[in-house]
Amino acid sequence: MTDRPPLPPFTTETAAQKVQAAEDAWNTRDPQRVAQAYTEDSRWRNRDLFLTGRAEIIAFLTAKWERELDYVLRKSLWACTDDRIAVRFQYEWHDAGGQWWRSYGNELWEFDRHGLMSRREASINDVAISAADRRLFGPRPAEEHGQDIPLR
Repeated sequence: MTDRPPLPPFTTETAAQKVQAAEDAWNTRDPQRVAQAYTEDSRWRNRDLFLTGRAEIIAFLTAKWERELDYVLRKSLWACTDDRIAVRFQYEWHDAGGQWWRSYGNELWEFDRHGLMSRREASINDVAISAADRRLFGPRPAEEHGQDIPLR
């Protein structure tokens, strides 16, 4: 098994690195790449869906990014313990009809000793926004890493 640093136990600094790495990966919109951060048997709750394993994660992410067009994400560390990280996030996307959305959420992550996520629970709410209200226009530039995301 290959390790995926940073590894637990997490400090605030290493947890923030893990959060930024997740944000960077999700912004590629590449389901195969994203899935490599999870254990083979990773368990997810995403809104009202329950998934188990990389194959289901890849299928879920493929459908997600076919539906959520021009998806752009920001994550922010909320708290951490030895092998767990709590994250808040926002992402923007538009549907096939051109309506823009900002999705707000919280995630709870649990990691194995190799630094792979074994459990992810996500609660997410979508808010319709106008194109003029968008604030995310691509992956976060390096000089903005570590900056918090606004509440609204």
